Amino acid sequence: MTTTTLAVLVPLLPFLGAAAGLLLGRTAPGFVRPLAVLPTLASLVLAAVVAVRQGGDQAINAATELTPTGSVPIELALHIDGFAALVAVLVGVVATCVQIYSTGYLREDPRYPSYAALVSLFTSAMLLVVYSGDLMVLLVGWEIMGICSYFLVGHYWETPEARAASIKAFLVTKLGDVPFLIGLFALATDAGSFRITKVLGTVASGGLDHPTLIALLLLAGVAGKSAQFPLHTWLPDAMAGPTPVSALIHAATMVAAGVYFIARLLPVFEASQAAMIVLAVMAAVTMIGSGLAAFAQDDIKRVLAYSTIGQLGYMTGALAVADRGAAVFHLLSHGAFKALLFLAAGVIIHAAGTNSLAAMSRMTHLRNRVPDAYWTMTVALLALAAIPPFSGFFSKESVLGAAEHVATGHAERVPGSVGWIVLVAGLLTALLTAAYAMRLWLLAFRGRGAEAPDHGRQPLTMTVVLWVLAVPSLAVGALAYRVLPDWFDGRDLAPTLTTSVLGTGVALVGGIVTYAAWRHTTSVAARVPLGAVAAHPEGDAAQVEAEAIASHAPVYGGVAYAPDPADPGRLLLGPLHRHAAVGFHLDAVYRALFVRPVQAGASLVRFLDREVVDTYVRGAGALPRWLGIAVRRAQTGNVQTYVSALLAGTVVLAVAAVLVATGA
Repeated sequence: MTTTTLAVLVPLLPFLGAAAGLLLGRTAPGFVRPLAVLPTLASLVLAAVVAVRQGGDQAINAATELTPTGSVPIELALHIDGFAALVAVLVGVVATCVQIYSTGYLREDPRYPSYAALVSLFTSAMLLVVYSGDLMVLLVGWEIMGICSYFLVGHYWETPEARAASIKAFLVTKLGDVPFLIGLFALATDAGSFRITKVLGTVASGGLDHPTLIALLLLAGVAGKSAQFPLHTWLPDAMAGPTPVSALIHAATMVAAGVYFIARLLPVFEASQAAMIVLAVMAAVTMIGSGLAAFAQDDIKRVLAYSTIGQLGYMTGALAVADRGAAVFHLLSHGAFKALLFLAAGVIIHAAGTNSLAAMSRMTHLRNRVPDAYWTMTVALLALAAIPPFSGFFSKESVLGAAEHVATGHAERVPGSVGWIVLVAGLLTALLTAAYAMRLWLLAFRGRGAEAPDHGRQPLTMTVVLWVLAVPSLAVGALAYRVLPDWFDGRDLAPTLTTSVLGTGVALVGGIVTYAAWRHTTSVAARVPLGAVAAHPEGDAAQVEAEAIASHAPVYGGVAYAPDPADPGRLLLGPLHRHAAVGFHLDAVYRALFVRPVQAGASLVRFLDREVVDTYVRGAGALPRWLGIAVRRAQTGNVQTYVSALLAGTVVLAVAAVLVATGA
């Protein structure tokens, strides 16, 4: 079988699995789990075969025209280079792990068939984005992911938080997709084709007429999908969905699509220095702001959500310094340890009966209840904090090394100021990342107070997946820069000495300072009993999470959660804590600038419709009705009345005739 045929099957198999799962979900529920896992697993195997055959060499290209569309044709095209081959394998690994994990996590959920089908469709859409060689076909996968995210984030639709989060995710990402679509049409108009190879050829020959405008329009869509400032606010709220969905969105789909898109079309952005500066500033603000926000969150999943935003900022920072190898390297590394973090968090939430770190910090022996999650999450947090030799160290240092290369004037196409922006922001974010990773670990696993509830061992399908993902979280960094340089444009991915020392140094400082602050607060703070929040009955993990979301609703709606006096974030952030906890009030700004004016406009339209338009409509109906009533009353059936009216009318007409004649 040819490589092209195998590549076509990679996104097709999960799609067929999704269709079959929806059709058989009610009639043959026993087939739902195999249809969720096996097509995704087969897709992973085929993606690995495609990656081996591609081998980091010349890109695999194939195309067939779907239908004549005028001067700019739309083609079903493949463009598989080293980046596409590796990212497809990442998507397959994470999606397979999520599907296996979900068979245990949602084993009692009556909506599991539709959930599993949507996850498969989500996976298929992302693989279509990864392999597509035509921008319009890529857009199809791009939009399908947005629709799937709406349904998956709103899986617990009984809770108002999930309903609001799904609508918010859909609207914010669509807000970015409108300029994105305009940018795609503008790019195709200049290039004369939607084919990625032809677009890149046009850029290389200087054929773009409006590179800055096109790049900024595309960047708006990327900011929405990849949750970059200022369109990042939907991602923390999306934690109202099931934990496996969070792992899938954050590690391998949706948010990764924007970064991957820029990496694939990086020459388009490089054609405009202004766009690269905007990209660098966006990355810097995203990294630092999300790091501060993560340090102030109480919900364990929201900490990880802001962490994802910050790590995506690293990737866009690498792209801003024109190093797509470093960006995709960090995308792969981050995908492994972030999926592990979310899936381990799901186990912890089930064991604790809450997703509140303040509540977990008042429990003892929680780590003994979930030993698999404890050890694997520790590995993932060390990778997140970029502590050597874990995978995050190598990929994050490759980003910092690329920024240092540009900042010291060794790049021709990118201004040195861009390098300094990314480098300084990256180092500050490394400090913050290690700090909030240490805080999460301490509050979740070093609690003091009431004994954590014992819900028994987790299903084997959940714990095995954690250990599977722990392997790449530990080793993929060292493996990538030694074995896979051909897949990254031949770039040497080994970390540089300067950024390794600086990055590791600030990370250690952040972790040590946070630990010292925690020791200080625990020694002086009065421990508050946990109360009822930990006394959660034993039950299905998905049910526990849904009830935890409902009971912990203030986390999704504001900052009014129960404070923990031993929280080192409160001590270290000081007055900044309450602002960071609500994302620096960006949602409030959006409500003031967009939501309230739209609601006021809707109220005005409703008033005009009810009081003005409906008044005319009601009047148009009332006038004939009143006239009919008057005429009906005149029809008495009395002949004398009719004769009297006739005589009176005759007299009136005669008098009128005389008056007219006299006047004439």
